[in-house]
Amino acid sequence: MSVPGFDDIPKDINQLIGQHIKQYLTEPEKAHLWDARPVGLPGEVTTLLLTTIGRKSGEPRHVPLLYVDDGDGYLIMGSKGGNVEHPVWFLNLQASPDCEIRVGAPPVKAGARVLTGEERAKAWARITARHDTYAKYQARTDREIPVIRLEPTALGL
Repeated sequence: MSVPGFDDIPKDINQLIGQHIKQYLTEPEKAHLWDARPVGLPGEVTTLLLTTIGRKSGEPRHVPLLYVDDGDGYLIMGSKGGNVEHPVWFLNLQASPDCEIRVGAPPVKAGARVLTGEERAKAWARITARHDTYAKYQARTDREIPVIRLEPTALGL
């Protein structure tokens, strides 16, 4: 069945994400700059590796995400390509905002905070000015795409 707006998402997206996670765990400096053309983005983008704790499993869960620098923190977007549902990693962060991030290397502990109101609006404007794909994702869904600020809490683990 065809889903409007999602036909451009490659069928092997999970394989691509799995390869990116593996690269981030073994070659973090190389994985930081990722060729995102296979998932519909124009060229190379900077990514971080977010590790959450699964809200059901209690196990660590990794996901590579595009980010935007935000001073001493990082902005990530819970777009899921404009899907009607939030991404699982976002639900995990809602359940437990303590996480680990790798922006290249080494890993650092961080806390996650969902932005709201004017703070979110300003961040969203910066995000969509840099990556207009997120405006397209927002147009695909009625839910407000969450903007999350990751705030490092420790240097190294």
